[in-house]
Amino acid sequence: MTAWSVLEITGVAAFAVSGALTGIQKKLDIFGVLVLAVTTAIGGGVLRDVIIGNTPPLTFRDPTFFVISAVSTIGVCFTYRWIHKFQYTIQIFDAIGLGSFTATSANLAIQHDLNTLFIVTTVAVITGIGGGVIRDVFVKEIPYVFRQEVYAITTIAGAVSFYYSQFYLPGNTPLYLCFGITTGMRLFCIKYRLNVPVLGNSSKAVPPGSRSPGT
Repeated sequence: MTAWSVLEITGVAAFAVSGALTGIQKKLDIFGVLVLAVTTAIGGGVLRDVIIGNTPPLTFRDPTFFVISAVSTIGVCFTYRWIHKFQYTIQIFDAIGLGSFTATSANLAIQHDLNTLFIVTTVAVITGIGGGVIRDVFVKEIPYVFRQEVYAITTIAGAVSFYYSQFYLPGNTPLYLCFGITTGMRLFCIKYRLNVPVLGNSSKAVPPGSRSPGT
């Protein structure tokens, strides 16, 4: 099994877990949890394959990714009472999926002769955030990438590191470097609660007709 395959499977499994955990938290039924897990796991990859012309998307040619998503979902259903107790569980699995898909997508773009920094970075970002955006939209949440959390920035950093390191580092080293930078940065930001500044007044708005504190 190649390094690309290992990271792709890791990304699918990690995003499937984050999707399943989100579905259970939102009190979806079993089918809903499964659908949310699968779409989270394969959504970014489908977008990537369509963009680079790798059609039909790999997910529809190889059922392995559906099987991995389903198995991951079943595992979450049986272990939810234990794993949901850990803080940031969804975000941790989301970070692993983000790093995996950033690395594999940047690599796949170059394999399809899309070897420019802008294209490699764009494909990696769209793939990395795609599954999570779909997951959050389905459950009526503002996606991580649109909040104050440091999310897309970590994907960009990973993709840029992959693009430049491919010229200097041998073999699969750029893949692992990209995965490490993206996942590591995301986990670091989660642990230390580092956020992107939010524009506008951060204080809560006072409803019309109500009195401000102290008045």
